Amino acid sequence: MFWPMLAIALGFLGIAVLGVLAVRVFIEVQRLGRQVTLTTQCINRAAEDLERAATDLAATGEALR
Repeated sequence: MFWPMLAIALGFLGIAVLGVLAVRVFIEVQRLGRQVTLTTQCINRAAEDLERAATDLAATGEALR
């Protein structure tokens, strides 16, 4: 009777550990998603700044001709 109860207890503990790890992974995935969103916004802002600077440079080049 001892071994079946031990097996059930260990099974429950294993599932509990997996549940805790799943919650931790979920939290880290959400944090990574927020960081990716922030980085994407920064890249888009930099691309817009670069496009604006290139347009100004092209206009300056045309004025020098």
